[in-house]
Amino acid sequence: MPNQASATARALEFDFVSRLARFFPDATPVRIPVRVSRNQLDGGIELRASEEKILDGLRNGASAENPWQPLQETVIEFGTPQEILFVVAQPLEFADHLLVESRDGSLRAEASVVAVQYHPERTVVAARFLKPVPNWIVKS
Repeated sequence: MPNQASATARALEFDFVSRLARFFPDATPVRIPVRVSRNQLDGGIELRASEEKILDGLRNGASAENPWQPLQETVIEFGTPQEILFVVAQPLEFADHLLVESRDGSLRAEASVVAVQYHPERTVVAARFLKPVPNWIVKS
């Protein structure tokens, strides 16, 4: 039964992400396993970083040399040449800065959250790369 439960959860997550993907006309299914990290020392575009947020980042292992706090491993369900769409268990906010890394090292890029949809126990995220990432997604 555990395999059936995880398959059901995976299908539910894909359904959640596909709903957000409707707002990105160029989005295509990609299913790329990645590790997502959050920049704990960065307040994002809105300058909402308080001293408490910075202190939390330092307590969680972030430093000035390495501000990235691992968030979780997930799967990029949909992508465009500029955006990625995925699900995480923790809430993220608009303009949070992320580091996205594939297991094989072929993708390592910074991105900023541009859209979120909150669901019980999960957050659907769309993030836009901060710099162009050539050939990360190839359409046939």
